[in-house]
Amino acid sequence: MILDSITCPADLASLKKKELDKLAAEIRRFLVVNVAKTGGHLGPNLGVVELTIALHRVFDSPRDVLVWDTGHQAYVHKILTGRKDFDRLRHEGGLSGYPSRAESEHDVVENSHASTALSWADGISRGMQMSGKDHHVVAIIGDGAMTGGMAWEALNNIAEDPERPVVIVLNDNGRSYAPTVGGIVRRFDPVRKLDAVRVNRDYENFLDWGKRTLQDGGLPGKLTYDTLRGIKKGMKEIFFDAGIFDSLGLKYIGPVDGHDIVSLEEALRMARDFGGPVVVHAMTEKGRGYKPAEENKADRFHAVGKIHPETGLPMEPSRFGWTSIFAEEILQIARKDAAIVGVTAAMLQPVGLSLMKEEFPRRVIDVGIAEQHAVTMAAGLAKAGFHPVVALYATFLNRGFDQLLMDVALHGAPVTICLDRAGVTGDDGASHNGMWDLSMAAMIPNLAVATPRDEPRMRELLHEATATEAPTIVRYPKGSVPPELPITRKQGSLDVLFEREANGKPLVFVGIGPLAHTMVEAAEQMDESLIVVDPRWVLPTNPDLVELVASSAGAVVLEDGLIDGGVGDELRSALARAGSDVPVRNLGVHKAFLTHASRSTILHREGMDAAAVIAAAASLR
Repeated sequence: MILDSITCPADLASLKKKELDKLAAEIRRFLVVNVAKTGGHLGPNLGVVELTIALHRVFDSPRDVLVWDTGHQAYVHKILTGRKDFDRLRHEGGLSGYPSRAESEHDVVENSHASTALSWADGISRGMQMSGKDHHVVAIIGDGAMTGGMAWEALNNIAEDPERPVVIVLNDNGRSYAPTVGGIVRRFDPVRKLDAVRVNRDYENFLDWGKRTLQDGGLPGKLTYDTLRGIKKGMKEIFFDAGIFDSLGLKYIGPVDGHDIVSLEEALRMARDFGGPVVVHAMTEKGRGYKPAEENKADRFHAVGKIHPETGLPMEPSRFGWTSIFAEEILQIARKDAAIVGVTAAMLQPVGLSLMKEEFPRRVIDVGIAEQHAVTMAAGLAKAGFHPVVALYATFLNRGFDQLLMDVALHGAPVTICLDRAGVTGDDGASHNGMWDLSMAAMIPNLAVATPRDEPRMRELLHEATATEAPTIVRYPKGSVPPELPITRKQGSLDVLFEREANGKPLVFVGIGPLAHTMVEAAEQMDESLIVVDPRWVLPTNPDLVELVASSAGAVVLEDGLIDGGVGDELRSALARAGSDVPVRNLGVHKAFLTHASRSTILHREGMDAAAVIAAAASLR
């Protein structure tokens, strides 16, 4: 096994062509066998094996800085930089599913949010230039990240300085999860549809023929010099850059066969030695070399759970989750209301809009990796008389905060934001925990937030949100749905889920979303007077909740979001405005970036389980 001898990038230098090809095959087998055990981003990494090998043979990491965008395509980079223990990938104590500065000096940027690498590269290269360092900065951008507006803002700045040695590697596999969308991407289509090796050969042959013909003193037939020059220019546009990078004044090399190490190394060396910003356009195939991934049209095994390595079939049948409920119910709502329009940011299937897309293809819009644009575009749709439903992972709403504030809320636009994977997601790591949205939403006027605790509430809250002529958010976590938690009675607009009468004023337990189950679990272990309620609509603070808590002995609020500035803090402020000094203990995620671990482990560690609720209640007496 050649792979066994690779402990750092320098070990690649002595390998010959056949050995490199063998190494690539060994890495692919390693990825399939190991990711099958833990789950993770398989397809993207199968597609960058040769590219990563070539990068580490041409550039000197960490002296030369490699920035991965998005970070989920960096598994091969981890392997080549001495991290081959994948036994606990994305599990507590094991490797992160993204670059991690705690793991290696070869990892510089660990934020997994897409379209940021070019801005990082711009800043790092500027700093190196000002410090007199001659190191290179290489940004590897792929999986649809070039659809993000931030990437083009950075390109605009990078192109301004023709002397900064920034290498932009466009890992072009034509996909994010699904095939990449947008007008800019269509400019790459003529290139993508051609064989990169043949294109490079034909172009060079054309130039050689033209040079010889002119040297011989003439051109055949009616072919003039101007015609020849025009053909050359046309071939360059079609075969090389479709005019995009050339128009910015950036040196362009490509297209390069992204699975040919020799061609890649040649292109990367040219880029390294150019002395200014260069784009290397590498054509790759997501899921390359693993038949189940290659045949998967939906996402080429972009991200998988535990699978059988030989067949690609899941080890466990997929469970009925929150995303599935959303997918079914939003389709039912769309059938009855022609004003409903789905909006996704390059995640049609993961957020559950694929069913609606199949039935109403013109009423589901994929904007690419562009959450800011998605939110403001939705405000425009609302102005035109529609009710957009923008489905995002909760962590990605962060990118559209200003647009939610100034374009949706300020204008009172009837837009519903559906936040999948809200709260603690666990193994996805620090950047993917959807723990910020409640605190952000609490700051925004004219915005109401709903948190379903079970399947029936999910369905009814989606109907209520899409029937509201104002901005709304519906948030729900990752994974399976807990059993139905029925009400015992209504307290105004509040759902009462449990109550016990004993001596003295009751304590009020406020469960936010599915954590209402934890509140009931805690209440059942206690023997004092208390009541467990679910407000359903948690922001702004429900006046009925303020009235209930004001007449109680105190309240405990359990929320799957930041402990600072969330639902509990808002309740405390509302009580103060009402002249009440009833104590409130809020439990949630502390203001810190959480390392990857299981959701249950993190909830226990953050003091968000039944035992923590009981302890908080005791402190109120």
